[in-house]
Amino acid sequence: MSAETVTNEEDFIRKLDCKPDQHLKVVSIFGNTGDGKSHTLNHTFFYGREVFKTSPAQESCTVGVWAAYDPVHKVTVIDTEGLLGATVNLSQRTRLLLKVLAISDLVIYRTHADRLHNDLFKFLGDASEAYLKHFTKELKATTARCGLDVPLSTLGPAVIIFHETVHTQLLGSDHPSEVPEKLIQDRFRKLGRFPEAFSSIHYKGTRTYNPPTDFSGLRRALEQLLENNTTRSPRHPGVIFKALKALSDRFSGEIPDDQMAHSSFFPDEYFTCSSLCLSCGVGCKNSMNHGKEGVPHEAKSRCRYSHQYDNRVYTCKACYERGKEVSVVPKTSASTDSPWMGLAKYAWSGYVIECPNCGVVYRSRQYWFGNQDPVDTVVRTEIVHVWPGTDAFLKDNNNAAQRLLDGMNFMAQSVSELSLGPTKAVTSWLTDQIAPAYWRPNSQILSCNKCATSFKDNDTKHHCRACGEGFCDSCSSKTRPVPERGWGPAPVRVCDNCYDARNVQLDVTEAQVDDEGGTLIARKVGEAVQNTLGAVVTAIDIPLGLVKDAARPAYWVPDHEILHCHNCHKEFSVKLSKHHCRACGQGFCDECSHDRRAVPSRGWDHPVRVCFNCNKKPGDL
Repeated sequence: MSAETVTNEEDFIRKLDCKPDQHLKVVSIFGNTGDGKSHTLNHTFFYGREVFKTSPAQESCTVGVWAAYDPVHKVTVIDTEGLLGATVNLSQRTRLLLKVLAISDLVIYRTHADRLHNDLFKFLGDASEAYLKHFTKELKATTARCGLDVPLSTLGPAVIIFHETVHTQLLGSDHPSEVPEKLIQDRFRKLGRFPEAFSSIHYKGTRTYNPPTDFSGLRRALEQLLENNTTRSPRHPGVIFKALKALSDRFSGEIPDDQMAHSSFFPDEYFTCSSLCLSCGVGCKNSMNHGKEGVPHEAKSRCRYSHQYDNRVYTCKACYERGKEVSVVPKTSASTDSPWMGLAKYAWSGYVIECPNCGVVYRSRQYWFGNQDPVDTVVRTEIVHVWPGTDAFLKDNNNAAQRLLDGMNFMAQSVSELSLGPTKAVTSWLTDQIAPAYWRPNSQILSCNKCATSFKDNDTKHHCRACGEGFCDSCSSKTRPVPERGWGPAPVRVCDNCYDARNVQLDVTEAQVDDEGGTLIARKVGEAVQNTLGAVVTAIDIPLGLVKDAARPAYWVPDHEILHCHNCHKEFSVKLSKHHCRACGQGFCDECSHDRRAVPSRGWDHPVRVCFNCNKKPGDL
C-alpha cells in the first residue's frame, strides 16, 4: 500500500487488512538505493514472499512510501525510497523519510557496503538532531490535539544497522574485546554527530560467502526489540495514521531550490516557516504552518528600519518605565469622545495618541506654538519585522475626513430609507398615469416576467416597449427600434425575447396606435425629464467619488483597484456597492462586511464596519 493512495483512517486500516482495535508497532527500513531494502523486508517478515516489489532493473522500483501488515509479528512494515537515487524532489523525499522515522518504533538501516560509509552516520546523526528540534514538540501536540489514548513517545525509535559484507570482516571481528555498538558510537563522535534521539542503536552483521543472504540473525534481533515496550508501546492503526497525517499537515510547505541541503541531510529549512522579513530578509524561526494555530511569525534577530514599509510602532513611555509594553497609535480622536465631538476637537487641537492605561498622552496641536514631537516626550519607537501579508505599522490612521463622510452618508441613508416607501409609491402611481395602454401597471408587476426574480422595495421595474411586460434590468438591457408601437426609429428598451424576435412585426391596428398616441407623448416627456435628472445626479456623483478618494485613509485600497469582493469575489456593479473594512482596508460587498466592531489600532474607537474575517479575530482589532 502506497502512503500517497491513503485518503483517511478507515482507508488506511482497510488497505492494511488489519483490525481497528489491533495493537501494532511500526518497523521501517532506510538505506541507499539498490542495497536491497525491499528484499530484506520480504525475507525477514514475509518468508520470502514478494510483498514489496523488487526488480533487477537499474531504475528504483520503490518510489514514495509503502506499507504492509505482518500478522505474525503484529507490526506495520514500511518500505521507503532509497537514498542517493535519482529523484525530482530530493528535499521533499528527504523530509518524508524523517516523518516515517518519527512514527516508527524500530528502524532498520540496511547497507550492502563492505565498509560502513560516513553517509550512514551523518544521516542518522542529522535525523536525530532534526527529530529533537522539530518533531518532539509536534508529537506532544498531536497527542493532545487528537486526544490519543496511547501517548506518542518523544524518545525516538530503536535503530538496527544491518550490515552485509562479502569481501570484508564484520565490524568488531578484529577487536573481540569491544562490542560493535561501542565502535559505532566512536564513529559518531569522530564525525561530530550525536544520535541522542534514538532509544538505542544496535549492530547486526552477516557475511555472505555464497547467496542467499542469511536474515535469521536480523529476525531474532528484531523480535527481541519488538517485545520490549519500555519506550514504545503498541498502538491502534488509527493512532499511527493520525500521527503520520499530523506530521504531514504540519511540515508540508514547498522547499525552494536554494534551500536544498549540501552539508546536512535534514537542514532546518525543511521544517521551519519559509517566510522572510521584507525589511531585513531574516527568516521566521517557527515551524511550518504555525499560522493555522494562531502563532505569529517570530525571528531570532532584531529588524532594521525601512522607509518603504515604515516598520515602526509606538509604545507608551510611562508604561514602559513601569515594566509594561503597551502599543499606541496616532488617531483622530480619543475613545471617550463621541464621533462628532472628536471631529470638533481634531479640527481645533489635531490628532491624539491615547494609551489604554494613561489616557490621552499627546495632542499634536495642543498649544498655539512650541508643540514637541511625541517621540521626544511620551512614546518610544520600536522597529519590528515586516512579514508577507501583514499591514504596515504607522500608516496614517487620521480618518477625520472619512468620519465626516460616514456621518453624512448615515444621515443621507436614513432619510433615503425613511422616504423610500412613499417615494416609490408616488413614482409607481405617476408612471402608471402616463404609461401607454398596453403596458402592465406597476402595481401588478411583482416579479420579472422572464427570470421570475421578485422585486424588492428599492428595485426598479422596467417595461419592454414592444410587449409591455415588466422585467428586471438584466432581462431588459437590450435596445431596438419599435416603430410598430409608435416609438419611432430611435432604439428603445426591449426585453430579451422581443429583441430576439425583432424581425417579427407585431400586428397592431391603426386604432390601437391612435389610442396610444396621447400616452406615448406623455411617456416620452416623462423619460426626457428622467434622463435630464439622471445626468444631473451623475454630475454630482463624480465629484463625490473624488472627495471620497481624497478622504480615504492611507491603509484603504483605492476604489479604482477594487474590482470584486475580497471575500466572495462577486464583481462590483452599479447595484453592488463597495464597502471598506475599517480593520484591513480591503473592499467587500455589504453581505461580507455587515459586522460592526471597534478598531482601536486604526483609530476607530466606536463600532464601525469590519469584514467577516476580521470580525472572527480574537481580542482587540
